[in-house]
Amino acid sequence: MKIHEYQAKELFKKYSIPIPQGAVAFTPEDAVKTAATLGGFPVVVKAQIHAGGRGKGGGVKLAKSADEVKSLAGQIIGMNLVTHQTGPEGKEVKKVLVEQGLNIAKELYLSIIPDRATAKIVIMASEAGGMDIEEVAAKTPEKIIKVYINPLLGIEGYHCREVAFGLNMSPAVMKSFTPMLMNLYKLFVAYDCSLLEINPLVITKEETVIALDGKINFDDNALFRHKDIVAYRDLDEEDPLEVEASKFNLNYINLDGNVGNMVNGAGLAMATMDIIKLAGAEPANFLDVGGGASTEMVENGFKIILRDKKVKGVLINIFGGILRCDILAQGIVEAAKKTGINVPVVVRMEGTNVEKGRKILAESGLNLITAVDLKDAAQKVAGIVK
Repeated sequence: MKIHEYQAKELFKKYSIPIPQGAVAFTPEDAVKTAATLGGFPVVVKAQIHAGGRGKGGGVKLAKSADEVKSLAGQIIGMNLVTHQTGPEGKEVKKVLVEQGLNIAKELYLSIIPDRATAKIVIMASEAGGMDIEEVAAKTPEKIIKVYINPLLGIEGYHCREVAFGLNMSPAVMKSFTPMLMNLYKLFVAYDCSLLEINPLVITKEETVIALDGKINFDDNALFRHKDIVAYRDLDEEDPLEVEASKFNLNYINLDGNVGNMVNGAGLAMATMDIIKLAGAEPANFLDVGGGASTEMVENGFKIILRDKKVKGVLINIFGGILRCDILAQGIVEAAKKTGINVPVVVRMEGTNVEKGRKILAESGLNLITAVDLKDAAQKVAGIVK
C-alpha cells in the first residue's frame, strides 16, 4: 500500500525526523491560508499523487507571494499530471502540500528497503540526490552506497557512520543525521514498510538535515496490525478494478495487454503470463484467485476481468488441488449468467474433479474453447486476440 508525501511526513514527525513546516490543502484558498502560517515566502506548492517525478511533470512550483500561491495551487489542483511513473494516462491531482522554502546547500538520496537475497535490510544512499536518481542508478551505480543491517540485531551507530562517511558529511551534519537515520530505521521496522525513501534529503546552509520529500510503501499482508495506516488509504489513487478485487480478497493487478487471466496460485499465474507473451500476446491482468477460492470468489474474479474494456479474450488456467475444478466451473457459470460473456474464453483445467468441472461447463450452454494443455491454451487465446 502506498501513501501520499504529506502522510509520510506525518509519520516522520511522529518519529522526530526533521521535515519542513507545511500542511495539505484541497483548494487554492486553503493553500493561501496555509502559506500565511509558514513565516514568509517563498513557499513550495507540491502536487500530491502516488507517483514520483512530479517536479519534472510540472507538479512542484515555487511561490513568492500569496497571489502566486493561489494561482499555482489553482493550476495544479485538477490538473492531469503525467510523470514517468504514472504512465501516459497521468493522474488527476486533488490536493497539494504547501511547505516553507529552505536554504538548500546539498541534495542527497536516502532509502531503506528489504533485500530478499541477503535476508537483510538495506540502507541505500547517494550524494547524487534529487530528481535524477534513476539515471544515477542506471549509469553510475558506484555512486550509490549500500549498508546492510541484520534485522535480528537492528541498526547500530557504526551503520549510521558508514552512511554518513559515504555521503561526505561534515561532523556538524553527521551529528544530526545519525539520530535521524536511527529513527527512520525504527519507523521502517515498526510499520512493516516495504520501502522508505527520502529524495531529496537536504542539507541546509545552516548544516541541518531535513526530509524534503517522503515516500513510504507498506506490506499489504501486515496491514491488519496497522489500522492507522489503513486509514491513510486513498482509493482515488488506485486502479478501480484493483480496488474492487481487494473487496473480495482477490490478488489482482491491472496490466496493459488484452488477454484476461484467471489462475489459482501466484507461481502458475506468472508462468501463464510468460507463456501468453511467448505466444505473441500480452496479459491484461494478474489474477490469482488462490488455492482456497470459493464459487463466489471465482464469480467475482471473472466479473472483474470482463469489466476491463481492454480484454479481447480470457484464459482460465486452473490446476485443481485445494481449489477443485468443479468449484471453478460453477463460478464461471454463475458469473456468465449474471454478467454475460462478450469475449472468447479459453479454459484449461487439470487436477481434482476435472471431469466434473468439464461436465459442468459442457452442460452450461456457454461458448467456451477447451485446451489440452497450457501451451495449447496460450496459442489459442493469442490467436483470438490477434
